[in-house]
Amino acid sequence: MIRILIADDHAIVRAGLKQFIADEIDMEVTAEAATGAAAVDLVRNAEFDVVLLDIAMPEGSGVDTLRQLKQMRPELPVLILSTYGEDRYAVNLLRAGASGYLNKESAPSQLIGAIRTVVQGRKYVSPPLAEILANDLENGERPTHAQLSQREFQIFCKLAAGIPVSKIAEELFLSVKTVSTYRARVLEKMGMKSNAELTHYAVRNNLIQ
Repeated sequence: MIRILIADDHAIVRAGLKQFIADEIDMEVTAEAATGAAAVDLVRNAEFDVVLLDIAMPEGSGVDTLRQLKQMRPELPVLILSTYGEDRYAVNLLRAGASGYLNKESAPSQLIGAIRTVVQGRKYVSPPLAEILANDLENGERPTHAQLSQREFQIFCKLAAGIPVSKIAEELFLSVKTVSTYRARVLEKMGMKSNAELTHYAVRNNLIQ
């Protein structure tokens, strides 16, 4: 039996996902979480075969939650769910440890197929995302933010969202000096001079709302 944790802050979304999964005789939703923190606690104290994780979560964003889950259980497949299309953000999430990325508007059969794929230890790549990856290989090009490390990308997203350096330091249990160093490194790698430029870039590339 495939044991599934659904982590999404919308009860109606969780109910819909459970309904889709209920028709599969070898799958069972064994727990639900409405926040990132709750998802982390559940994974710390129980066994699951896969986590369905909403990218936009309270009490720890999807990116933060993904990082914590992979630190605790590196082998645990995490399938990202999002209202955004398969854009460059999905590529970075795969690099950050996600096992797959699925748009919430996808057909139920696609969700079930994605779950089976990641549980088998493989990456789930939808046709639109496969096209993006293929184009990158064909053109030999990478988006500017793809050169960032996982931690740099995490801090980049927070800076682009307008979160102050002091608050980022508090959320990530880092010193202000360390976050400032990461900020300088991100700006240098991306060839930018201010947080405003980071925000403009992130919005243009659908990396933040």
